[in-house]
Amino acid sequence: SETLVVTLCQLLMELSSLSTDYYYEYTECDSVGSRWRVAIPRILGTCSALPTPTRGTDCSFSCAAGEFLEMSAQQCTTCAAGSYSLGSGVRFDQWDTIPAGFTSLATYMDPGPSGEESQACNSSSWTPQGVYLESSRDECTVSLVYAVHLEQQGSVSFSYQYPDNNIFFEFYVQNEQCQEMAQTDDQKWIKLTTNGEWDTHTVNLKSGTNILYWRTTGILVGGKMVKPVLLRNIQIEGVAYTSECFPCRPGWFSSSPGSSSCQPCPRNTSSHKGAASCTPCPDTQYSHEGWSQCKERPPCSEKDYFQIHTACDSEGKTQVMYRWVEPRICEENVTGAVALPPTGEREACPPCNPGYYNTDDSTCFPCPPGTHSDGTSVCEECPAGTEPVLGYEYKWWNVLPSNMKTSCFNVGNSKCDDMNGWEVAGDHIRSGAGGSDNDYLILNLHVPGFKLPTSLAGMTGTEFGRITFVFETICSADCELYFMMSTTVVESWEGSKERQSYTHIMTRNASVSYTWAFQRTNQAQDVRRYISDVVILYSVSVTNVQDGVASACRACALLSQSSQRPGSCIPCPAGFYIDRDTNRCQECPPNTYLSGHHTYGEDACLPCGPGSKSNKEHSRCYSDCSFSQTEHNRTLTFDLSSLSPVASLTIGPSFTSKGTKYLHVFNVSLCGHQGKMAAVCTDNVTDIANKDMGSDSTQFVNSVDSFICQSTIIPADGRGFRMALASQSISLADTFLGEMAIEYAVMTIRCNPEKTDRGKLTVPSACPAGTCDGCTFHFLWESGSACPRCTQDDYHQIEGACKGGVQETLSVWNEPKLCIKGISLTAKSSAPCEAIALWLKVGVGGGAFLAVLLVSLTCYFWKKNKRLEYKYSRLVMSANKECELPVADSCALAEGEEPEDDVVYSHKPSLLGKLRAIANKREGDSSESVQLKSSQSERWVWG
Repeated sequence: SETLVVTLCQLLMELSSLSTDYYYEYTECDSVGSRWRVAIPRILGTCSALPTPTRGTDCSFSCAAGEFLEMSAQQCTTCAAGSYSLGSGVRFDQWDTIPAGFTSLATYMDPGPSGEESQACNSSSWTPQGVYLESSRDECTVSLVYAVHLEQQGSVSFSYQYPDNNIFFEFYVQNEQCQEMAQTDDQKWIKLTTNGEWDTHTVNLKSGTNILYWRTTGILVGGKMVKPVLLRNIQIEGVAYTSECFPCRPGWFSSSPGSSSCQPCPRNTSSHKGAASCTPCPDTQYSHEGWSQCKERPPCSEKDYFQIHTACDSEGKTQVMYRWVEPRICEENVTGAVALPPTGEREACPPCNPGYYNTDDSTCFPCPPGTHSDGTSVCEECPAGTEPVLGYEYKWWNVLPSNMKTSCFNVGNSKCDDMNGWEVAGDHIRSGAGGSDNDYLILNLHVPGFKLPTSLAGMTGTEFGRITFVFETICSADCELYFMMSTTVVESWEGSKERQSYTHIMTRNASVSYTWAFQRTNQAQDVRRYISDVVILYSVSVTNVQDGVASACRACALLSQSSQRPGSCIPCPAGFYIDRDTNRCQECPPNTYLSGHHTYGEDACLPCGPGSKSNKEHSRCYSDCSFSQTEHNRTLTFDLSSLSPVASLTIGPSFTSKGTKYLHVFNVSLCGHQGKMAAVCTDNVTDIANKDMGSDSTQFVNSVDSFICQSTIIPADGRGFRMALASQSISLADTFLGEMAIEYAVMTIRCNPEKTDRGKLTVPSACPAGTCDGCTFHFLWESGSACPRCTQDDYHQIEGACKGGVQETLSVWNEPKLCIKGISLTAKSSAPCEAIALWLKVGVGGGAFLAVLLVSLTCYFWKKNKRLEYKYSRLVMSANKECELPVADSCALAEGEEPEDDVVYSHKPSLLGKLRAIANKREGDSSESVQLKSSQSERWVWG
């Protein structure tokens, strides 16, 4: 009856206000802070009989929360039940539609090829989802804009959910001249939240006009669907007054006058807009919290119940039971409804988990300190020379361990708050039913801290413990499983995944909560369509837990027999292993590193790869920027110290499906730094050198340290931001395998004397992203520093000519020259020499002797030939018997007288001519007479 009276009063007030032809408003405040109340006609052009303007309240005047300024009397009036007021503020918490005054504006900063604006973002917008507003999921820049005029300094606060750093979410304020007001980074850039949790962001506002912007931009480089930003409960303080109260939205109510807020209707009740109370639903209908109307209960089906395993009884038996999903919304006493299945047969309970023992009442308790058990036997003390291996190992799920909790959380409502998100099932634990498909089903494991075993206490490695779990997902929709460490998402899996194991290593000693969150779909819907989509967790193992239990014992290093406590376990120094024979600490051999979770035996010291060495602690291997290689009986020595500083490589630009320009930036730390991974990639920050990394902004930087890391860069000109944005920073190489081979990345160093010492870093032309298969990355670094050091085999000597009794020797590099540094060319040298060499002298002398000998032999044989010719002529003449000479009157030769040697021929014919003459003589049949010519002495000689 009271609700009816209040409703009638409100109706009468509205009718009375509508009956008047005008309403009141205040003018703008003048320079002294005063204003006037004027009447505004409801129908334009009807200005007759309007009240005269009167002086209004001061501009700084405001009403208290739960009141509004009644303009007729200019006095604060209490809001009626079913409505609320903030007094000097406004609140927006109903998002069935975008409220009046708000604008969703999609922009695309990259112009088309001809300079025109792209039309790809026309459909992008902030979308109302009832209790919250959802941002766009694509790569368009979408702004939610609201302008408000404040008469005094105020503030704006809003609740938000921002779980995905692949969307950039910023909030900023402009004045009426569209000038951005000064804001710190923590006010402009919104902090991430964990899945399913809401956070509140507050920014102070100045008096005057304030234009508020909530802007998001998605990064879809990897092709993975991003999670949207959710926004609700926007509240603005600092308005001078509110002239009316805001009615409670449907499904909410305020039971008393003067309320500053409304409350949601309880489950199985409903309400209309502006209600002062909620109406119960009929028995055949149901509703969830905050619903504006009731719905008919559907017949019960298999989706409305789930199975559980009861705890072990005193006889060590358990059985399967079935329960309705609460709150139960289905009807089981109608046609077509499914009844709840009967309880299953009693069966033997699974054994206790390792590190626990079974009591007489079939309850599992942890083993006392210093003892161990495999879960099936009693706890026993560790033998001498060993120590317990502490940790958690859960592989049997009869009951949920005491350090694990399960819950259900829904972004839009609280209908699953009292449900279990996960249910134990004997040899596994699985996701529960939930209230709707977009619920987050949460399983949490708390670890108080880590404690290294005694033998490992002296190690300087980065591993304090590790968590390993085996899981499987079976999905027909877009389900996703998140594994989180505290509030940070470590890894996630989408869709169905076969049974597999995952391991995460803890690099710092701190208390941590590991969380598994499963969501069947991220689409907002209030039904259970994918109840059969589940995640199954088979086992969870955590090592080196501070208050853990022991499932086994491990060998430890012992004190010597001469000590006061012989046989006690002691920590080995960094880089030492436990000798199997003596159980004493022994240092690892040179250039080996010690496995972080294994120190027993020399095989725990793993050899470093070729061309690498270990640090002093034997905790990791690295390259000292130099190595040697023997090739063709020649040793090549390389000095890569010039490549030690971190190098950067930018690849791109590339474009997404909607044309967003992005770049890939690789930072490379190749060698040196004593094994420290000096390559750093950051998220949300690109120009680290020019950005203030003070306390206000450090918390927004998510960095990755590695040998090779990659960031995705959105240029400032591609999205209209004042600076470039970096995202998706990942490590590509964190273990050095030797000779420039790094895990998941292959770095090829090529000698190129034409390049500088730093050289040039490139990726294969066929794989512009650095990888062709998405797994292994390949890089080529051409540099002069990659050439080997020069040796004597890399040059040769050239001797010059002897000039002026001096000969010079010059050293010249072999061409092409493929070496650097090392030895230098020897200086040019000089040596005395003779103008004519000894060999030349011997040759000239020998030649002269041979020439004289040849001339002598020629003369001798010529003279010999003449005599033979003379004798031959005489022989021919004597052989001519028919020839008779006339009797000489005088000068005849006396008998027995020899002819003189100096015979003179008349014409001295040539040898060839004489031979021809002889031939002609023989052919004739008569003798030939030769007339001799007398000399001046009148002598005759024979021809």
